[in-house]
Amino acid sequence: MNSTERRQSILKSLIENEKPLKGIEIADSYGVTRQIIVKDIAILRAKGNNIMATPDGYIINKELKKVKAIIAVNHKEEELINEMSIIIKYGGTIEDVIVEHPLYGEIKGMLMIKNYNELNKFLEKYKQQEGRLLSVLTKGVHIHTISADTQEDINCIIDELKEKGFIVSD
Repeated sequence: MNSTERRQSILKSLIENEKPLKGIEIADSYGVTRQIIVKDIAILRAKGNNIMATPDGYIINKELKKVKAIIAVNHKEEELINEMSIIIKYGGTIEDVIVEHPLYGEIKGMLMIKNYNELNKFLEKYKQQEGRLLSVLTKGVHIHTISADTQEDINCIIDELKEKGFIVSD
């Protein structure tokens, strides 16, 4: 199988799978290195394929018809669960987290958390890694891209986040 055929096969696998595919697993299935897969994914993206890299692996973003909003929020580290629960409670997906770092500029992490199961996995990984949230770099201030099926769902999310004091206001 040449590289063009491998890329087409990878794309087909991503389209057919609902769950993310880890780069190392893709690499093993084709007998190549993970770095080759990273290059293949970059080439597939450059050709216009909407492939996202998430902490759980590569996935085709099929949520293009969703309504999106970018929200600026501020909270303490221990309020993470409350903030994220509000978003997913109304059917929202937390697509990413972005912080504005004074030295590095924008730092973005892909999340793609859309239900309580995924939130629990994220929280477990957070605890196991003993890592810190990106928002620690900015004293709690961060941005999320969120998506939902309707504008009404987005409005409910934003209204409750405002009510709970999470939304950054002027």
